[in-house]
Amino acid sequence: QVRLVESGGGLVQAGGSLRLSCAASERIFSINVMGWYRQAPGKQRDAVATITSGGRTTYADSVKGRFTISRDNAKNTVFLQMDSLKPEDTAVYYCYTDRMVTTRGTRVGVWGQGTQVTVSS
Repeated sequence: QVRLVESGGGLVQAGGSLRLSCAASERIFSINVMGWYRQAPGKQRDAVATITSGGRTTYADSVKGRFTISRDNAKNTVFLQMDSLKPEDTAVYYCYTDRMVTTRGTRVGVWGQGTQVTVSS
């Protein structure tokens, strides 16, 4: 089954930067809305940023001006550039798409396995 695979997480000091990437595990035809969510220990999973296939973006208030979401439609990949990181950004970051068309059919509501981002003070 086609999966979303994230990469780019890690440990960084406050004020630093990280770039997350997410791509399908095998060839697909298209992806609709893509987004990044995060979940800190003991908290619910919240939306961080989303981007439509046409490039329209949304951001959580807490990351506006610091994070930038982008996508490469030719490679069906989404990125999250995270600058000026704060300790409160520490969480597991998940990639998500509401719909993707694969060689085996259409899948809806697909999540990646998550990548840990830790920001030290």
